[in-house]
Amino acid sequence: MQKTESPRYYEFFAGGGMVRAGLGESWSCLLANDLDAGKARAYRANWGGDWLKLQDINLLQASDLPGRADLAWASFPCQDLSLAGVGAGLGGARSGTFWTFWRLMQALDAEGRAPGIIALENVCGALTSHGGRDFAAIGEALVSGGYRFGAMVIDAARFLPQSRPRLFIVAVKQGLDLPSDCIAAGPSADWHSPALIAAHARLSEEAADHWLWWRLPAPARRNIALIDVIETDPAGARWLSEERLETLLSMMDANNRTKLDAARADGVRRVGALYKRTRPDGEGGKIQRAEIRFDGLAGCLRTPAGGSSRQSILIVEGGKLAARLLTARETARLMGLPDSYILPGSYTDAYHLTGDRRRRAGGRPSRPSFV
Repeated sequence: MQKTESPRYYEFFAGGGMVRAGLGESWSCLLANDLDAGKARAYRANWGGDWLKLQDINLLQASDLPGRADLAWASFPCQDLSLAGVGAGLGGARSGTFWTFWRLMQALDAEGRAPGIIALENVCGALTSHGGRDFAAIGEALVSGGYRFGAMVIDAARFLPQSRPRLFIVAVKQGLDLPSDCIAAGPSADWHSPALIAAHARLSEEAADHWLWWRLPAPARRNIALIDVIETDPAGARWLSEERLETLLSMMDANNRTKLDAARADGVRRVGALYKRTRPDGEGGKIQRAEIRFDGLAGCLRTPAGGSSRQSILIVEGGKLAARLLTARETARLMGLPDSYILPGSYTDAYHLTGDRRRRAGGRPSRPSFV
């Protein structure tokens, strides 16, 4: 029997190869591209460098893309589309690299090498950026290239103990046969959020005519919680000093303080996610607050900007408290990476890889301080 050839793909903005980890060995990578040298080192450590091209995507040409891929995946930068960003949208220097990616797809199409499937991943703010015009512009570009397209909002919390909703736009070349069970007649609560449905309603008539309501099977109920990914007595853990922890606790509002008091009172060992956010102060201004969650989920791993912070865990045991930053391995687990995945040796570099962390952490006491 003739062996079936594996489907092939290009991965743009590849980072450390998380898409490759997800696709698995049944897919063959033709090209991985990223600009970040640190992430490229992690990619090579885990996957080898034969497929990796470390270069600004703006400098790539169609001739740099070997063969013909079945799938082109682009997790293009989100900063200009994020609700915490500055609102530049697809006109921004970072998120605007979508257009560079799209020009490459057009060049492949001119050579008869257009991928049958294009997958785009970004933050959900892409649905509302510039009043929905950025999302509509992506759809119109895809349709102009001969694609049908649809989108889904998928939260990592359905699979892993991290609250991380993300937008996935999936486009397929017209004429490509699709299994009937992957298309629905309309939106579903599982995969199509109210914001996505509203964004669909704002599409042009032509784009709407080429829209697909993607349908996925409902995932099994998640059976892992934050406490399950936490390392026991990890080497080099960055414990917060007693003074620092007290400062964070003083930043909690009444609601978060009540959650913490309840966790201390029941006597059960608990692990909560602790982070800072900038919130309205009720007087027209803003104030930085410390927030805690004990629902078994970590908050979304993110760059500590716009009032956010590196995420810590708060351990409640026997009424006592200790807090530390998430370890690099814990962030990798929260992203679905196996423990066999080779992380950078530097704590900061590993955070940058898994959570796009860009700032250096502060000092670290050698042992936990319980208060």
